[in-house]
Amino acid sequence: MTDRLIIFDTTLRDGEQSPGASMTRDEKLRIARQLEKMRVDVIEAGFAAASNGDFESVRAVAETIRESTVCSLARASENDIRRAGEAIRPAASGRIHTFIATSPIHMEKKLRMSPDQVVEQAIKAIGWARQYTEDVEFSAEDAVRSDIDFLVRVFTEVIKAGAKTINVPDTVGYSVPAQWAERMRTLIERVPGADRVVWSTHCHNDLGMAVANSLAAVMAGARQVECTINGLGERAGNASLEEVVMSVRTRRDVFGVDTRIDASQIVPASRLVSTITGYPVQPNKAIVGANAFAHESGIHQDGVLKHRETYEIMRAEDVGWNTNKLVLGKHSGRNAFRARLTELGIVVESEEQLNVAFAAFKELADKKHEIFDEDIQALMSDEAVTPEDELYKLVAMSVRSETGEPPQAAVTLTAGGREVRVESQGSGPVDASFRAIESVARSGSELLLYSVNAITTGTDAQGEVTVRLALGGRIVNGQGADTDIIVASAKAYINALNKLQGAQKLNPQGDESPI
Repeated sequence: MTDRLIIFDTTLRDGEQSPGASMTRDEKLRIARQLEKMRVDVIEAGFAAASNGDFESVRAVAETIRESTVCSLARASENDIRRAGEAIRPAASGRIHTFIATSPIHMEKKLRMSPDQVVEQAIKAIGWARQYTEDVEFSAEDAVRSDIDFLVRVFTEVIKAGAKTINVPDTVGYSVPAQWAERMRTLIERVPGADRVVWSTHCHNDLGMAVANSLAAVMAGARQVECTINGLGERAGNASLEEVVMSVRTRRDVFGVDTRIDASQIVPASRLVSTITGYPVQPNKAIVGANAFAHESGIHQDGVLKHRETYEIMRAEDVGWNTNKLVLGKHSGRNAFRARLTELGIVVESEEQLNVAFAAFKELADKKHEIFDEDIQALMSDEAVTPEDELYKLVAMSVRSETGEPPQAAVTLTAGGREVRVESQGSGPVDASFRAIESVARSGSELLLYSVNAITTGTDAQGEVTVRLALGGRIVNGQGADTDIIVASAKAYINALNKLQGAQKLNPQGDESPI
C-alpha cells in the first residue's frame, strides 16, 4: 500500500512573483477552479497582507473553492496572520502558512533578530494563526543555509505550539538531491514530535534541480511537495507540479507514494496558466511540452509503432493530451457557448460580458473553421480587460509590407472615447503597428518581450501574442489572439497599455521574496 503525497500548489502565490505574471482576481479564480478540478490538495491563493487586491483575491478563492484546502501565506507577524485569517475565513477548508527566516545571513542582515528572538516570534506566529484555523503550516525560510541544530530547535518549538505541517524550503535553489535528502532525513529523525506532523519541501530551480531535490526529500520522508504549474516562479522558477506528480506515479516502485491528482487535467492546467501569464511552455518541457510525446528518430518511431512502451513510459492521453476536442463552430448558439465556458471553468459575470465574448467567438468562427478549447481560453484572455478599464481599443488596421520598401501600418483606435487614425513606418509590420499605437499612447514604456505562439495546429490557427511592457518599475503582460498575427500583435500591445493604466501590480510580495 502506497503513502499519500500531498500536492501543495503555489502557482497563484509564488508563481505570480515571476516578472509580468501578476494575475487579476478573475484570472486567479479561473486557475483555482482548474486546480480544484485537477484535485490539488492545497491551493496557496496568495499573500493576503501584501495589498487589498491580494486580500480580495485570496478571499474570492476561499469563497469559491470547496474541494481543495485554500491557503494564504503570512510572515510571522500579527498583522500578516490576521489578514490571512480573515481572507481564508469563508473557505470550506482553510490553512495559514507562516514563515520566518532561519539562516544566519537572513537573521542578521534582513530580520536583524537574534536566534532566540526568531524562535520566540515563530511560536507567537503559530498561536496567532491557530485563532483562525488548526491547519497551520510553518516554513523556515532559507532552510538550505540554516544551521541544522537551529532548525531542530525551531521545528521542535513550533510543533509544540501546534503547527501541523513543517515545510523545509530551499529558498535560493542551492541544494543538490543527496544533500537535501540527508537534511530532510536528519530533521525527521532528530525533531521530537516529527511523527505528528506532515513534512513538506519547497524547492527553487536556480540550479535546475528543484524537482530532483523535491523527489529526494520524498524519498527521505517528506509527504508534501510545494510546486507550481509549469514550474512557474521568480528567478528560475519552482519545482514543476506535473513533473513531480508523474514521476511518483510512473515510478511507484521507487517512491512508494502516490497523489490524488487527476492527471488528465495536467495539460489543460498548463495551457491555462501559460495563456493567462504569457509565459509559453518550451516544446521540450517534460510532460506538457509540445514535443514531450513526439518521436523524430526513425528508430524511435518504428519502436513506438510496434509497441508503445519501447520508448514511452507514460501515455500522452493520461496527462491530458488529445483533449483539445472540437467543441463549437460558427453555427453554435449562445447556450452552447455558455455551457462550454462553464465546462472550462470560465465564469461570465453578466449578460453584457457574455454578449461581447459571444460576438468575438462568432467573428473568430467566420475566420477559423474548427474552434478548440484552447481557442476559447485565448479568446477569453483576450477579453480580460473589462470595458471600463479600456482606455485604448483597436477599431481597424491595415498593414503594407513590400520587399525593399519600409513596412507601413495604418491603425484606427479609440483613445479615451475619441477615435484616432494614425500611420507609421517601422523595420517590420509589427514594429510599424507598435509605433503607430505608441504615437497616440505616448506611454514611454519599454518593450521587454514580444512572443508569438500558435494556439492550435494548422495554417488557420490563431496566433497568440504576448507583449511585456515596463514602466516606472511596473511590468505587465498583454495578450492578443487572432488568425492574423499582426492584428494579434496590435491587440496584445493595446492590452498591455490598458493594464498599465489600470491597477495591475507586479510583485504583490514586494521585496520579501519569501520561501
